[in-house]
Amino acid sequence: MLLILGVLVVGIGSIYAYKVGRRSNSSQTSEMDSAISEKVQDHYVLRNPVFLAYIIAISLALIFIAYIALSS
Repeated sequence: MLLILGVLVVGIGSIYAYKVGRRSNSSQTSEMDSAISEKVQDHYVLRNPVFLAYIIAISLALIFIAYIALSS
């Protein structure tokens, strides 16, 4: 079950990253970056998908460890 979930997350994440990358490459007209919104500046960790992936993975691992420990 976890393997299927992991494959789905990796597949959907890679498709999304590919689409975002193609969209950002095609829309670049200048060498200056656009402004970062205040919401992202205030919550840079929560808005970063890499940190979210680590937080979710660690949470799932801890839940799985607790489940195995309690079912033994």
